[in-house]
Amino acid sequence: MKKYISLLLLLLSTTFFAQQKRLVTSIDTTKNKIGAEFKLTIKTDVDTLSKVVFPKLKNIGALEVIRSYPIDTVKNNDRYELIKKYGLTQFDSGKYSIPSVKIMINNKPYYSDSLKVEVANVVVDTLKQKMYDIKDIVPVENTIGDWWKYLLAIVIIAGIGALVYWFVKKQQKKKIEEEVYKTPIEKATNLLNSLEKKELWQKGEIKSYYSELTDIARNYIEEAIEIPAMESTTSELIAGLRAASVKKKMTVTQETIENLERVLKQADLVKFAKSKPVEYEITEDRNKIQKAILTLDNAIPVEVEIEEDTLLNEAQKQKQIQIQLKKKRNKRIAITVASVLFLLLATTAYFVATKGFTYVKDNVLGHPTKELLESEWVKSEYGNPGIVIETPKVLKRIDLTKSLPKNGMALIKEMNSFAYGSVLDNFYLLVSTYKYKQDSTAVDLKKSMEVSLQALESQGAQNMIVKQEDFQTPEGVTGIKGYGTFTRINEGTRSSEKLYYELLLFSQDGGLQQIMIFHEEGDLYANEISERVLNSVELKQVSK
Repeated sequence: MKKYISLLLLLLSTTFFAQQKRLVTSIDTTKNKIGAEFKLTIKTDVDTLSKVVFPKLKNIGALEVIRSYPIDTVKNNDRYELIKKYGLTQFDSGKYSIPSVKIMINNKPYYSDSLKVEVANVVVDTLKQKMYDIKDIVPVENTIGDWWKYLLAIVIIAGIGALVYWFVKKQQKKKIEEEVYKTPIEKATNLLNSLEKKELWQKGEIKSYYSELTDIARNYIEEAIEIPAMESTTSELIAGLRAASVKKKMTVTQETIENLERVLKQADLVKFAKSKPVEYEITEDRNKIQKAILTLDNAIPVEVEIEEDTLLNEAQKQKQIQIQLKKKRNKRIAITVASVLFLLLATTAYFVATKGFTYVKDNVLGHPTKELLESEWVKSEYGNPGIVIETPKVLKRIDLTKSLPKNGMALIKEMNSFAYGSVLDNFYLLVSTYKYKQDSTAVDLKKSMEVSLQALESQGAQNMIVKQEDFQTPEGVTGIKGYGTFTRINEGTRSSEKLYYELLLFSQDGGLQQIMIFHEEGDLYANEISERVLNSVELKQVSK
């Protein structure tokens, strides 16, 4: 019985450990300084249908997760190797244990190995370490960008355009009545109707109501009877009206003139003595003004003239009014557009004179590589052996197996390629790493450079000029750099384009690391991007 139990326990333990073998746990170093990063790596090998979930963690044991790296996927035939990395740190010295991390594979839990790490104090020896003064404050980079300046300029120009439109419309409004109304009585009648629609006195604006009411009457008398009614006092107006009625042989009753005088005096009291007539008085005053205007108009002797305009019917008259209004509206729009265009041209001319045409073109019309340069850059690690590099955008994994010859693919054990853009674009960035099946201490970089350039030629590069020089990263990893120019036929325009390229190659651990950039020659923004990208290259020196 004991033998059976022992056998059963042995089988269970074997199954358990076999199950745990699906996860491989490693760490880049077991001893680090305070605040430095431990990079915990968890690998799992699964088939293409498996679902793997790595947890999102803020802490693993006593260590803080300062960065959760993207999952790297490596395809091996019909299986995938998933690689997940966590950046850990601790700000207190001591020895710590990194506990197991639970990984769900097809809804089943699997656990990584626990590891021991040590965090050491940073020893500062003032006798050996030179002391320096405190540095000045470093200005923070402007991450907001200049987009708000362009938005403000658009708002200001639109505001000026709206102001010009409003001003022109207001000026035209003063003249439109004279053009629309053919006679003073027609104008006065329409203005009285418009005044009633405003409902000023019903809203408590009695002073405004009486002011407009008497202005309509005064304006009619000045235009129809030709006396200076708008500039006269009430007494002067009534005296002038009596004299004009005699001169023009107008049949005007004493009652009509007295009613008009009474309303004008009532208006004076409202405007200057703050008098407030009641509702029925306001209605009576309005009726008196209307009746006085009609009576005066009927009393004016009229010479009958047969004109072509008097034969127009009402429909034709309204049509003419609409045509006039449309012309006025089109004129306002034309003046507004012309003003805005003038402002744009003046502003553009100023910036061209002070900043240059290229500056205006790139900042107003936009420039693709300028926008790329001013975007939020990211720093990531790609491939195996890893290449740490800073780029304007995250590089996307691509498959280059079809572009390589079959005899070349037979020598490759593992290949990872990541890119931004395509070989047909005017800016292209490629990061690739290769591991070969045959173990070798070094790869012939010059031969690899020739192969890479030949591959570029096979994709359309012509008239290639090649220069080479040694290149060394800040970590001391040496390689070679190829650079120069080539031409390419633009399939859309069938014209040739001249491009500038840079190619870096490194050989480590029997593999090859490659970084390639090309862009339009003379593109200053692309030159800045290339320089920043290549200056950021970090390669971990692989121990031999």
